[in-house]
Amino acid sequence: MIKFYCKHCGQQIGVPVGSAGSEARCPRCKKTVFIPEAGSTEAVADESTLSGSKGEGKYAGFDRALFDIPQEEESASQADNQVGMSKEEFEEFRRNKAALEEYEAMQIGKRKLPALIDVFLYPTSFWGLVYLVLFIGITLFLEAMGKILPYQFSCLYSIKVTVIKVLVVLFMYWYFAECVRDSADGGLRAPRVIGDTPGFWDMFRQMVDIIVCIVIFFAPFFLYVLITKKAGIIFWFLLIYAVFFFPMVLLSFVVFDSIAGLNPRLIYKSILKTFWPYCGLVLFFIAAGLLVGVLGYKSSGSVYLFILARCVGFYLLFVAAHLLGRFYWKYQERLKWDVRL
Repeated sequence: MIKFYCKHCGQQIGVPVGSAGSEARCPRCKKTVFIPEAGSTEAVADESTLSGSKGEGKYAGFDRALFDIPQEEESASQADNQVGMSKEEFEEFRRNKAALEEYEAMQIGKRKLPALIDVFLYPTSFWGLVYLVLFIGITLFLEAMGKILPYQFSCLYSIKVTVIKVLVVLFMYWYFAECVRDSADGGLRAPRVIGDTPGFWDMFRQMVDIIVCIVIFFAPFFLYVLITKKAGIIFWFLLIYAVFFFPMVLLSFVVFDSIAGLNPRLIYKSILKTFWPYCGLVLFFIAAGLLVGVLGYKSSGSVYLFILARCVGFYLLFVAAHLLGRFYWKYQERLKWDVRL
């Protein structure tokens, strides 16, 4: 694998070795970047990016190889001769190097707990808990307020509630995809995305992409149920087909962030190359769906069970995003997904 950093936003990108010399799209900022040769020490930024600029990532503009300084005691004058940096720029370079190493250690660190336990702690970072409260608490609060407000205010209030709910749902879909991408880069806890949140239409597009994946695989099953209203061989075939292929399609769609993720040949080959680990991933999705479904069914008439079902559902949604991303991170050499344009 060739691993390098986007010169626009600092996002780490990993591509197969055969992609060297071509162009790719950054999964975070969606801008075009050049894929360097493996082991290249060429800097990917000019002096303006070395000093940092507003609106760009803190570590934007540096190739990963540039940070692998062979000798810690290398002087500022030597660095100045190599990359044309002043003494002040060299000191800032050293600080950025230390900060990047700390960031990478946090993002791609070893688990302190067994994996089967640690994966379920993914949403327990500070920002993960904040977003859980946002997704669960705001909707519950708005629904509760709508029931206690006087009738004359209910119409205006319902309009405001609808707008807020739409924004929360858009952010929720986008953040789910961001958790997948962050875990695919080695992240172990829910990320902080303040400052990286895209605009309305970008979040809307991300939501549409995920919904398209759901519709493509589950629409035939639901249509068959609505039309025939019976469970036969076709019923089980459509259900098994949708449940089995959906996780891989969702992962590829998020990673590629384009229609290329729906390539049937890519999906089938990827599943065959990672068949048994992928079956484990599918079993988790089935178990999580059954748990949320049972809680939702039992919650009718009970406010506490309704709140519990919603909390469990959102929590498992975070865990599912993490498992999808970590699946790619662990088996990317087998998958060999090419992100070239």
